[in-house]
Amino acid sequence: MIGSISQIVDYFSNSVLQWIAVPISIFLVFWILSIIFSRYLLPIMLRTISGNGTNIDNKIFIAYEKPIRALLFTLGVYLALRYFPLSQAQDIFLSQCFRSIIIIILAWGANVMAGTDSILSDEFKEKLKLDSILIPFFSKIVKFIIWAMAIVLVAHEWNYDVNGFIAGLGLGGLAFALAAKDALANIFGGIVIIMEKPFSIGDWVQIPDVEGIVEGISFRSTRLRTFDQALVIVPNSTLANQAITNYSRMGKRRIRFLLGIEYSTPREKIEKCVVEIRKMLNEHPDIHPQTILVNFETFNESSLDIMLYFFTNTTDWAEYLTTKENVNFRIMDILERENVSVAFPSRTIYIENTKAK
Repeated sequence: MIGSISQIVDYFSNSVLQWIAVPISIFLVFWILSIIFSRYLLPIMLRTISGNGTNIDNKIFIAYEKPIRALLFTLGVYLALRYFPLSQAQDIFLSQCFRSIIIIILAWGANVMAGTDSILSDEFKEKLKLDSILIPFFSKIVKFIIWAMAIVLVAHEWNYDVNGFIAGLGLGGLAFALAAKDALANIFGGIVIIMEKPFSIGDWVQIPDVEGIVEGISFRSTRLRTFDQALVIVPNSTLANQAITNYSRMGKRRIRFLLGIEYSTPREKIEKCVVEIRKMLNEHPDIHPQTILVNFETFNESSLDIMLYFFTNTTDWAEYLTTKENVNFRIMDILERENVSVAFPSRTIYIENTKAK
């Protein structure tokens, strides 16, 4: 009797130990494999690909590093749970959970590669000659498609009527479009901006109400950072219908002003000043040589005006101001050398003496 009881206890203990130890061992094996993959196998694979493959292959492996570790962890949990004596319904449920997690992990890796700051964004920008403003816009579209497909596949895995869901989207599309016509107008405005490329991220632009640096473009709006560091968000539909001045795409920067000198200045000195100023601008290293106009233009109310019209080589605001300052100082030197004075607004009043003589 005692022997039979001992055998039952030993059998029960061995069965419980087997049901607990074996699943834990399976899970630990895959957990250790995930660590080995991250620390040892992945660097070896990257070195092999770097020698035999392309740079894109290398970056794809890096993008899927964490998803593969999650996949090994999930596989360990799945196989450990499969060791237990499950019913048919439980086995089906476990398989559905496992396949759904696999779909999410694959979508996770694809989402990493589709990010605006992803490891592949610079690669595709260089290979496909994409403008930098296109990367954030198309990244959001690709991410939406990736997760929409993942949701549909997971729903199909759980035996939901995906066809009915898609058909419902089609029937509700018209109502949604009518309710969100402003949002759709902004999206189409963003597409127009991207296709015409009036500016890129980082450009200095001006529209009728705002002037600043372009920080980004989304489905709905474009973000501008003004020079006083305020963030202005302009709807794309508004931006697409306004005049846009892109100062970053200037090849040179214009300077135009009138130099007024006194009416008492002799003609010979005026001609000499015009010649000297024109010569100075032609020899100036920071002035664009293509268009330099210096002419005695008009008889003003209180001055004789010399018109100066020229361009700087630089378009940078600080360098432009430095060049303009230097030109002004050189003009002052010319005027002092020729003993010519700058005029200031003045009026001469003549009083008639009406007293009888």
